[in-house]
Amino acid sequence: MSSTTRVAIDRHFPRSSGILFGLGLGGFFDGIVFHQLLQWHHMFSAWYPIDSVDNLAFNTFWDGVFHSATYLFLLAGLFIFWRSARRPHFRWSTKELIGTVLTGFGLFNLVEGLVNHQLLGIHHVNETADRSAWLYWDIGFLAWGAVMLAVGWTMIRRRV
Repeated sequence: MSSTTRVAIDRHFPRSSGILFGLGLGGFFDGIVFHQLLQWHHMFSAWYPIDSVDNLAFNTFWDGVFHSATYLFLLAGLFIFWRSARRPHFRWSTKELIGTVLTGFGLFNLVEGLVNHQLLGIHHVNETADRSAWLYWDIGFLAWGAVMLAVGWTMIRRRV
């Protein structure tokens, strides 16, 4: 490479970091609010109902594995963000940060809701409700994710 060749430096906000932050925060919200505070469900509670100490221990362990994965999303997002922040960059947009976080959070809800709630059926959003209402809670969770994804994506696209 000659001295006149310039290396292209990405001077834009690292969107992947915001999306990873959103995925991690979405997982933490789900785990902390739904698993721990409200105790509406646990990781495998539709398959192993919380009706014995053994099932509670099993579900609590897998809740911890789930939280560990969401923690890794946050660490990866922080690593990308830190690496990008150390380079020269243009002024980053708060709107783009919020948009990417909302996009990641919405993606978390959609993927988790479709895979865990609908496809695998390992748990549902509110298992303390009457079983006939579980689908409505699950649909609300998906709708909430779709709205966050749409709002986040709109914020990102308008920033470009």
